[in-house]
Amino acid sequence: MSGILEGKRVLITGVLTEASIAFHTAKLAQEQGAEIILTAFPRPTLTERIAKKLPKPAKVIELDVTNDEHLGRLADVVGEELGGLDGVVHSIGFAPQDALGGNFLNTPFESVATAMHVSAFSLKSLTMACLPLMQNGGSVVGLTFDAQYAWPQYDWMGPAKAALEATNRYMARDLGKQNIRCNLISAGPLGSMAAKSIPGFAELASVWDTRAPLEWDLKDPEPAGRGVVALLSDWFPKTTGEIVHVDGGLHAIGA
Repeated sequence: MSGILEGKRVLITGVLTEASIAFHTAKLAQEQGAEIILTAFPRPTLTERIAKKLPKPAKVIELDVTNDEHLGRLADVVGEELGGLDGVVHSIGFAPQDALGGNFLNTPFESVATAMHVSAFSLKSLTMACLPLMQNGGSVVGLTFDAQYAWPQYDWMGPAKAALEATNRYMARDLGKQNIRCNLISAGPLGSMAAKSIPGFAELASVWDTRAPLEWDLKDPEPAGRGVVALLSDWFPKTTGEIVHVDGGLHAIGA
């Protein structure tokens, strides 16, 4: 029996460690029949080492999503490797340390601008860079952390994720006519490299211990990866502009 991504070609960003959602997305995508290509920044060699743990070899290319030169050559580089694309996974987020950890009211605009550029605007710029390769439509899937609420310690990454969620809706509006679906997975907290960069992350994650209806495991990124793969597949042919929660159900529960 063939996998749900059989014959699909997918670009995946953000594979930094085996604990990342992006790594598990890449692993599951290969197991489900996809050809993949990975992007990395600022250390492609780190991603190349992690990629060796995937079921099949995967090429890694350097991509800084804030660098117009990198974005400008992306379609040519990926096109040479895969011929085209059916899916793009945006697993990119960054905020300077002074934009996190309880410093919300004192963060300078320069740091906020960096967080917004890398974490939100890049969804649009990455997708547009890949657009020439998606002639037959496809699926763009990003990762968010529920921006409906103000989370402890998360600070300016919260507004950045809210901007990401709004960007996803506008992209869904404008790319639908090209049969390109744009959706997000809203995952619960995980002990990834990105999480470790947030001061006081344990305080934020502890909310899941008491409020999530389904038991949540900080060490298990696979459920979120499965969600990404499902949205990349043809099993959601008319779903776009959506945020699918893979968070143990916490988003549905009040205080």
